Amino acid sequence: MRKDRTAVQPAEIKAFLGEGTEFKGVLSFQGTVRVDGHVEGEVVGDDLLIVGEPGFLKAEVEVGTVVNSGRIVGNIRAKKRVELLTSCVVSGNITTPSLVIAEGAVFNGTCLMAEPEVGPGPEGEGGGSAG
Repeated sequence: MRKDRTAVQPAEIKAFLGEGTEFKGVLSFQGTVRVDGHVEGEVVGDDLLIVGEPGFLKAEVEVGTVVNSGRIVGNIRAKKRVELLTSCVVSGNITTPSLVIAEGAVFNGTCLMAEPEVGPGPEGEGGGSAG
């Protein structure tokens, strides 16, 4: 059995959906959550979502960080980071400031490396510049 690259102590995991578990709806969490089962719907949180090799998400994901070894079908929005490990498959778009794709990972979609939002400039122009 392989270990995920991200070392998380079992005591740090707030929720665990094991292999053979199925959840439909909105999964909202704080802390670290690991999914080795099947989730369909939405996954929302500010912290770490770990998808193990047997995990399958058919969901819109909006979290702090995603570490994926399983399969995700749906869009991912991560405030901090997305890691796609060797065995994973992602079909959907990713928006994150930091993306790591390991050799062997499969990613079918587009990625937007979102810049931090800039408040209005001194003239209320939104901080951007047009040629």
